[in-house]
Amino acid sequence: MATRKEIDGSEGVPQFYGSELRFKREQAGLTLEKLLDGSYYGITYLSEIERGYRRMPSDLAQHVDRVLATDGFFARHCEDVRKARRKGHAEYFERVLDAEKRAEVIEQWSPTGVPGLLQTESYTRALNHAEWPTELPEETDAKVNARLERAQLFDASHRTPQYWTVLHESLLRLSILPPELMAEQLDHIATLIRRGRIFTQILPWSAGAHPLMLGNAMILDFTDEPPLFYTESQHHGHTVDDPGLVKQYRRSYDRLRAAALPPGASLTVIEEAAEDYRNGVQPIRIERRDLA
Repeated sequence: MATRKEIDGSEGVPQFYGSELRFKREQAGLTLEKLLDGSYYGITYLSEIERGYRRMPSDLAQHVDRVLATDGFFARHCEDVRKARRKGHAEYFERVLDAEKRAEVIEQWSPTGVPGLLQTESYTRALNHAEWPTELPEETDAKVNARLERAQLFDASHRTPQYWTVLHESLLRLSILPPELMAEQLDHIATLIRRGRIFTQILPWSAGAHPLMLGNAMILDFTDEPPLFYTESQHHGHTVDDPGLVKQYRRSYDRLRAAALPPGASLTVIEEAAEDYRNGVQPIRIERRDLA
């Protein structure tokens, strides 16, 4: 039987909500399966809500309230959880933010900026200030902290998805920060590579025409869910879950990866660029023959 001491109010809103749900379910003597009787959701889905990993859909919240006789508590507060989960993030990113935590594999192509999962605080602040130069400091802090929290995917204490990213060489040469902070950003990526947390390839200037030239891309694969594709522009994001379209995007990503430098050579390029910044030297454009 659950006890109140198991519910830690100091946790985030999704964790507190999930703990309360588990407490009420166990107090009623119901298994996950029994609580879901009459709904269209699975055991894994509800378990992830209880652990704070997934948001509660309004129809499931209403079902839970009926079964547990909780007087509409979970339906009233599921939107609070949803808002808390996406705090600091655009509303259109909500589905991906939720999906990242469950993904088995994440593949990403970033032609114009270091991906959010890999950004240092300084890099994130620079991008945010460029887009929103007049916003209040607390608004900026919320966005920066939210982005940095996403990178907890790569912490040793968390289940780590396989993350594979292709970065354009221009990101190594486009100095949006002072040299020492650009070195810090590239060192951060190199550290994650060396720790075995991510796989990174650099697409060189000399690659010429290549797939996915018209935008960025993220493909997420799951153990027991259909894959997702996500792309975004400055103020809008688009998620694709049609299996046929996702397959086409995956083929494009695979061809892009084939055009990029191998992971080992890419790590060398990243580390050399970081060292150049530390020495006050602009990183030199690479050619494939330099790494032959």
